[in-house]
Amino acid sequence: MKYNINSNAIAPIAASPMTETIMPKDVLENLKPGHVAPVVAYLCHESCKETGGLFETGAGWTGVLRWEQSKGGIFKVDDSFTPSAVAAKFHEICDFSNPTHPVNGDSSKQEAAEKAESMPPNKQGPKVDYTGKVVVVTGAGGGIGRAYALLFAKLGASVVVNDYSEKNANAVAEEITKAGGKAVISVDSVENGGAIIKKAMDSFGAVHVLINNAGILRDKSFTAMTEKEWDEVIAVHLKGAYATAHAAWPIMQKQKYGRIINTSSVSGIYGNFGQANYATAKSALIGFTKTLAIEGKKYGIIANCVAPTAGTAMTATIWGKDMLDYYQPAYLAPFTAYLASDVCTSSGGLYEISRGWSAKFRWQRTAGYAFSNKTFATPDQIKSKWDVITRYDSKSQHPETNQEGTAMIMANMGVDQDAVSEPQAIDTSDPEDSDIVVKAKARNNGVFKSEFTYTERDCMLYNLGIGASEKELQYTFEGNKDFQVIPTFGVIPQFSVSSGMPLDWLPNFSPMMLLHGEQYLSIKKAVPTNATLRNECRLLEVLDKGKAASVTTRVDSYEKDSGELLFHNTSTTFIRGSGGFGGKRTGKDRGPATAVNKPPSRAPDAVAEFKTTDAQAAIYRLSGDYNPLHIDPEFAAVGGFKAPILHGLCFFGIAGKAVIKQYGMIKDIKVRFAGSLFPGETCVTSMWKEGDKVIFTAACKERNTIILSSAAATLA
Repeated sequence: MKYNINSNAIAPIAASPMTETIMPKDVLENLKPGHVAPVVAYLCHESCKETGGLFETGAGWTGVLRWEQSKGGIFKVDDSFTPSAVAAKFHEICDFSNPTHPVNGDSSKQEAAEKAESMPPNKQGPKVDYTGKVVVVTGAGGGIGRAYALLFAKLGASVVVNDYSEKNANAVAEEITKAGGKAVISVDSVENGGAIIKKAMDSFGAVHVLINNAGILRDKSFTAMTEKEWDEVIAVHLKGAYATAHAAWPIMQKQKYGRIINTSSVSGIYGNFGQANYATAKSALIGFTKTLAIEGKKYGIIANCVAPTAGTAMTATIWGKDMLDYYQPAYLAPFTAYLASDVCTSSGGLYEISRGWSAKFRWQRTAGYAFSNKTFATPDQIKSKWDVITRYDSKSQHPETNQEGTAMIMANMGVDQDAVSEPQAIDTSDPEDSDIVVKAKARNNGVFKSEFTYTERDCMLYNLGIGASEKELQYTFEGNKDFQVIPTFGVIPQFSVSSGMPLDWLPNFSPMMLLHGEQYLSIKKAVPTNATLRNECRLLEVLDKGKAASVTTRVDSYEKDSGELLFHNTSTTFIRGSGGFGGKRTGKDRGPATAVNKPPSRAPDAVAEFKTTDAQAAIYRLSGDYNPLHIDPEFAAVGGFKAPILHGLCFFGIAGKAVIKQYGMIKDIKVRFAGSLFPGETCVTSMWKEGDKVIFTAACKERNTIILSSAAATLA
């Protein structure tokens, strides 16, 4: 900073040769690189004083992230400080009710260590036992690795002691065997991780736990650092962790069990002068760990990351003897032994650990600012909103998954700055309507009518189409005493009349340019399993978006016999290329139908996953949406898709079913369609309960993309 050099990082999401292989064409069209360039231009300008920041940007939205640290847990450092003691207090370690936001490792670990001195012995939780387990510890010839190896052996594990020094490795192994434990040594470089894992398999026949702890320092200021010093540190810390984990991975997959602990550092979290190489490697290990946690979940493999502070051979060059004695490596081992145990089920976490203290980290992200997705902001406009982009307040979020990380960007796709909120209701006498809209509303006196008759068979077919199984007899067997139709069925009776409303009055109208934007369904009474309905469809609103038109229709579905209103639907579609007719650009609030429904700044209260079948679209289309886009590969290719996509109203129903299963019946539901789902992919519904309202998002698990945003349901 004394040289007036600012350094920032961005995490952009934009169309590129990389993203075009994993994202549908309709999504890429909204992720133009031109949205990223103004952010970079401002960050590089001399008027920008920002440094050390991490920014997410794409589709017109920009926000900034920082680390948030839990208050943590404090332990008395005596014989009662065991992995079981950590288990008893792990919930405190992960409690973010009173978080801090340290910027250079200035946490309260010294204060916590002093407080621990006067504490009573630690309470014990579930027993942690490693009998029958094989543990590989790299860099175990001294320091933290030695402390790990000794404790794992004491708890019953067979330990592979890896170190570049044969003398040091032998000393630790002998210490273990003399105490009655089992240990062998490996003096292979961690860059040759396969040899280390082979030693474990040859000696003990398994690998259950891998502790990637090996490390070196080559500290130099960035100006003075040589390429050799850079490469050596990256090779040991990052490539070494990859090589050992990559060799152990298929073994863990096969046995459906594994624990991997990677070692980061406060330098990797915050950076540190003279450690560009070390900080880079340690920061990369955080992302490496999170990815292993995601990929390992279905195989029973848990991965976590620790950032230790201890007196070791590496810190001996900068610490005095008093500090080295105070922060002994043995005081870290109980926490790591808990993370690697059967008792721990948490995965993908980052924890700072020190003498008698440990805390968890998570990301905190500002709500940011969203410019129009239809035009590119200028660097001056970015500057004008910088205080909003970088403001941490009650609207800040804590993204934990890729889906949550991209939610703000995906939610801004296809949105004009003037239409951040949903279009609103107008009547035919609205003076702001253009001539073309007035004439369109006057067709058929403004009302299009149809009838729709359905039976129990149609109910069962719909239920199956949105994921009901043969075991859910209340949805699939008409003889079941609780037989019912999932109430999102309300979008089916109205579909033919709302989708059939003529739009040829729009300029340059083409049905190939039509996108389903949003859907709101209000359920007025208990849904019968057979009925004849009278649908009345009206053109509710038409907005001129410049290059596109936004058209909202309203359909009221009445029971023919009783005349009672059963369903009310509003559907918004965007027709690309049909704007510019001189119409109004925005409307007014329509309550739940226009609510933004932003998820709260906390982890979801519930998450449901549903893996669709390859035949999901083929089944759902039998409920009435026969668009060939969902069944014909050639037609889908014309639309820019690699294969037929699933109906948006299908995964609307899948998400609605998840909400109902978790919280009970609903009386309305609204979504914005933010992406595509292919048959065979997994729909992940994340839910937050706020009073009688359940805010939710839906995402494609395989491609980490949001498919439903601005979504919520009101509980009945």
